[in-house]
Amino acid sequence: MPVGNYDDRVNDLLAHVEENIRARGLFRRGQAILVAVSGGVDSMVLLHVLHALATEHRWRLVVAHFNHRLRGVASDADERSVCAAAERLELEYVSERAAAHWSKAGQGTSVEMKAREWRHTFFGRAALERGCEVVALAHHADDQVELFFLRLLRGSGGRGLAGMGWSSPALFQRGVELVRPLLDVSKADLLAAVRAAGIAVRHDRSNDDQRIPRNRIRHELLPLLASAYCPAVTQTVLRSMEIIGADHAVVEALAARWLASRRRGKFERLPLAVQRQCLHQQLIALGASPEFEFVESLRLHPDRVINGNGATAFWRDDAGSVHRRELAPARFNPNTVAFDLAASPGEGEFAGVRFSWRLRRLPRGSNLPDHEDGCEFFSASGQSSLLSEICLRHWRAGDRFQPIGMARPVKLQDLFTNLKIPRARRRELIVAETRAGEIFWVEGVRIGEQFKLTPASTRMLEWRWQR
Repeated sequence: MPVGNYDDRVNDLLAHVEENIRARGLFRRGQAILVAVSGGVDSMVLLHVLHALATEHRWRLVVAHFNHRLRGVASDADERSVCAAAERLELEYVSERAAAHWSKAGQGTSVEMKAREWRHTFFGRAALERGCEVVALAHHADDQVELFFLRLLRGSGGRGLAGMGWSSPALFQRGVELVRPLLDVSKADLLAAVRAAGIAVRHDRSNDDQRIPRNRIRHELLPLLASAYCPAVTQTVLRSMEIIGADHAVVEALAARWLASRRRGKFERLPLAVQRQCLHQQLIALGASPEFEFVESLRLHPDRVINGNGATAFWRDDAGSVHRRELAPARFNPNTVAFDLAASPGEGEFAGVRFSWRLRRLPRGSNLPDHEDGCEFFSASGQSSLLSEICLRHWRAGDRFQPIGMARPVKLQDLFTNLKIPRARRRELIVAETRAGEIFWVEGVRIGEQFKLTPASTRMLEWRWQR
């Protein structure tokens, strides 16, 4: 194996990755490989490792870079850096830039998801155009652990908690495989390789933004767990992910076998995990989102019709088969009602919900009130629009809202999706907006960023509701 003029740490990494590739059959001899390179530590190490191994295995490497254009001149500098690395290594290079309207197309919480979709679409297309059946990605052990906690906090099941596989089909391109040769390599080992081999890398400052959940897990949660609870948290979680993945694979196989059988046993006699997986697989096949509560409702209540997303209904029969039917399209409630908050205290009703409000002065230095169920507190200082008439209505397509803690407004529909609020429920929720059309409250969700209480607030609106 060609190891070059590297120290023992880099040679050990090369040997380890080569063994991963051999033992797991990740690449074939003489194969063309598209290497996805961002310019950061992880992907630059991957590129140099595969380049060091390429001659012996007769691989043809193609370097691919996608410029998201999210960080202005820094994104362009990343692109130049990757192009220069490909030239130094005498490798074929291909790149693509996000569309000029990207900043408008990807506002709010969907930016990361949209960026991933565009990036993977490019990688899949570029791979096929250059005769590559595989795309090498630089996901590593720390990525796996961060993903575990992200999915754990979202309530994922066994498949989600098992994390990424060593290989998987490309997201948006048939005939292309995604391969992750560094999946059991730690970030610390990658950083050590960069220093030892003198590899030039770029730093993406968005990875330091702790408003992003993954970054908070990386910079806050994992260091806390390692220092106060389990120094070997990374190894422990990786081991648990391996166990969860293997166990879940068995449950999936048992469920698939039962569903394919012509002589099924009674559904209720199946082990609980297999019952859930049988329903999960059928919902996926029917195009429904198999959320836990949805699966449990079907499992516990045979023949009960359950609204899926406002447009479809589902039920299961006694034999364990899930059925689907289309519903008549629901209509938005166009009704609205206006309240004059200046008439304080006041009360009113809309769509079966009782409301009451009052304006209160806040002495300088007073403590902000604690949260209460069925009650929110808003700043009504100065010339606040909450001192005049407001409008209550239902959600409308195109509504935009800036929830507390967010830097910019987002589509309310996207927020509902991220919070996993069922479509039928969204149409029932009440929205409150000022005379100027600014949404400051969405029932059961959050208050508006511009209307939050601060230590400088001198007047407060107390807003209560009850269904």
